[in-house]
Amino acid sequence: MPKRLASSMSRRLALAAGVLVPSLVRAQAKIPVDVVLALAADGSGSIDNDELRLQREGYGEALSAPEVLSVIAKGTHGAIAVIYTEWGGPTSQHVIVDWTLIRDEASAKAFAIELVTRPRAARGYNSISAAIDFCVTHIESGPYRGLKRVIDVSGDGPNIGGRAVEAARDDAVAKGITVNALAIIRPGGSVPARIGQPLPDYYREAVIGGPGAFVEVADQNRSFAEAVRRKIVTEIA
Repeated sequence: MPKRLASSMSRRLALAAGVLVPSLVRAQAKIPVDVVLALAADGSGSIDNDELRLQREGYGEALSAPEVLSVIAKGTHGAIAVIYTEWGGPTSQHVIVDWTLIRDEASAKAFAIELVTRPRAARGYNSISAAIDFCVTHIESGPYRGLKRVIDVSGDGPNIGGRAVEAARDDAVAKGITVNALAIIRPGGSVPARIGQPLPDYYREAVIGGPGAFVEVADQNRSFAEAVRRKIVTEIA
């Protein structure tokens, strides 16, 4: 091969390598945080617009609460990464607020403001399994690396559409992701679970999984905002 041609090829290869290697490093480097938290809120047909607003406000208030911010500040990195999604039927899962770094009151309140201003997107009924799969994909592909990875499912009924929720839960746990749940109990409003089985028990059996997984309950004795606050404190502590 002529020297001039070989030299030209070498320069091109070196240039390509110089571009490729930093690109790979950037693609692989993730920002370290204490917890990567994917919120999967029920936006299905059983949740009316007022209830949807209360859910969003509840999550926003919880993340801005002093006790939550105090727990975040005490973490190794002093920050968590949060994404807020809403789910409906098997083909209706949506990112409402994308990955956000929360480390102080300002970042938490900015997240809360964005959350309540976004339009409703989900439709159809209760594919918790699709919601879990959706969150797993976003956790795996997202820009943050957490000491803990958590999916936080809230809903007022059982899995109806899509694949078995137990299978989705098991796949998430196999990837090192903990799945917790918040059961919303509304008199005359919640969708029945298995015959004779209270919704919190169904969530314990079919939905949650991973180290320290738990179910919180929002009902007439505990407001949604209070239940969410307690839940998030437990998840990031």
